[in-house]
Amino acid sequence: MLLAVLALAGCSPQESGSGNEDGAEVGTALATEGTQSSGVVGTESAKVGQVWYFALPVPYNTSSQAIEITEVALKRVPAGIKVLEYGAYHLGDAGGLPLLADDGGPHTPDFGKLKNYGLKPVKVKAGEESDIFYLAKLKITAPPKETARWCRFDYRQGGQAYSQTMDCEVELKVAK
Repeated sequence: MLLAVLALAGCSPQESGSGNEDGAEVGTALATEGTQSSGVVGTESAKVGQVWYFALPVPYNTSSQAIEITEVALKRVPAGIKVLEYGAYHLGDAGGLPLLADDGGPHTPDFGKLKNYGLKPVKVKAGEESDIFYLAKLKITAPPKETARWCRFDYRQGGQAYSQTMDCEVELKVAK
C-alpha cells in the first residue's frame, strides 16, 4: 500500500488525470486546435516598458454541455514579462481578434473603454465558439529570455470544476 501511495504522489495532476491542487478535474471540453495553437505570435521590435495585449485561444466548447469559464492564465511567464491583468472582450466590440497588439497602436482597440466580460463567468454553449475572447495584458520589464506559453482555462460544467491547458505562445523580443 505504501508503494502505491508514493507512486501516485510522484505524478503531477496532469499526468495522473486526477485534476489540480484546487480540486478541479482535467478538462477536455475546449477545442485544442486552432489559429492560436498552431504557432507563435510575436514581435522583434518590443521595448522595455511597453505594454502588449496577447489574445488567448477563443474558447470553442466541443462538448454536449454548456460551460462557464471562471478564470484564465498564462502558465509560463518568463522573467522580463509581467502580466498586468486578464480581460475578456466581445469580438464585435474589438473589431475582430487582435492576436497581438501594442498598447496605443493605431490598430489596437481601446480596451479600457470596452466592456470587460471577465468580471463574471463567461458562458459558452455546447458545440459553439464563444463571441468573447480573453486577453493577457503584458508589460515588458526587461528583455525576455524565452516565450510566454500555455493558456489555462478554468471552468465549471455540470456543477464540476475543470482546468484545461492549451498550447499558445507569444514571443516579445526587445529591439537592439
